[in-house]
Amino acid sequence: MVFHRYGMRFFIDLFKGVLVGIANVIPGVSGGTMAVSLGIYDKMLSSISNLLKEFKKSFMTLLPIIIGAAVGIVLFSKAIEYLLGNHALVTAMAFTGLIIGGLPIIIKGMIDEYREKPDVKKLIVGIIVFLIFLAISVGMPLMSAPSGEETAIKASPLMFIIMLFMGIIASATMVIPGVSGSLLMMILGFYFGIIGTINHMVSSLTNGFQGIFNDIMVLLPFGIGAILGIFLISKIIKWLFAKFPFVTYCGIMGLVLSSPFAIFYKVNQESSMAGTGVVGIIIGIVVLLVCGGLTFYLGKLEGEMDKNEAPVSEAVEK
Repeated sequence: MVFHRYGMRFFIDLFKGVLVGIANVIPGVSGGTMAVSLGIYDKMLSSISNLLKEFKKSFMTLLPIIIGAAVGIVLFSKAIEYLLGNHALVTAMAFTGLIIGGLPIIIKGMIDEYREKPDVKKLIVGIIVFLIFLAISVGMPLMSAPSGEETAIKASPLMFIIMLFMGIIASATMVIPGVSGSLLMMILGFYFGIIGTINHMVSSLTNGFQGIFNDIMVLLPFGIGAILGIFLISKIIKWLFAKFPFVTYCGIMGLVLSSPFAIFYKVNQESSMAGTGVVGIIIGIVVLLVCGGLTFYLGKLEGEMDKNEAPVSEAVEK
């Protein structure tokens, strides 16, 4: 029974990891926001921060999420061009629904933290932080221009160093809810180059490995940088939650609430929604509601499963 529950959790977290990976590929969508909406952000952050102290437990927690995220990134890197080109509005609606469905989790956390120690000064600071982060997240998409064509990046010693830093920057924003790592890559001019390199490497695996060394020498430093960035920023965010939980929640709420604007603005910039008909709008609304319900259900299920976490953890340890 215990192992059955752990197996169920593994596959649920695997699915959630796929959604987080897909979110990281879509410009304007935050993988961190998706993790919050799906109810796995706290345990993901804790596991990353405690990876060296409690390696086995943390690794087993992160494993399905990492596998799922990798699958989501690779598969959706292929699908994104088609979806944005042919179903831009529905794609934007889907991710907006996934994010909105997770708002009750954030709101509950924010209210619980304030009720624990009510303070007018803390409330004022929280509102200011909320407005600042709301403005930052709205401003980021406005800074970027359309990305252009997808082309693979050429490896070189200088590019190795650049990709290392790009990985650190991108992963740091992936961990922060409401900040899109892919959007930042777009602003810096590397988004479609990285997507093109991933797609080229996948194609090379079925076409005699032609050019795969170049792809590895581009993606390897990016991956190393991403691991370093995630580890470092998770430590900072965990400290913020420990010292300033209510204000941190307010900042996250500002970032998350602005995400729908970033999604629609960036998707429309890349693939115009102007020609969407009435049927497309209706389908988009239905998709939004379905995705919102899915996220809400997964977040609720996560909470229910957490009540039985102790026996599962013991099974993993054994």
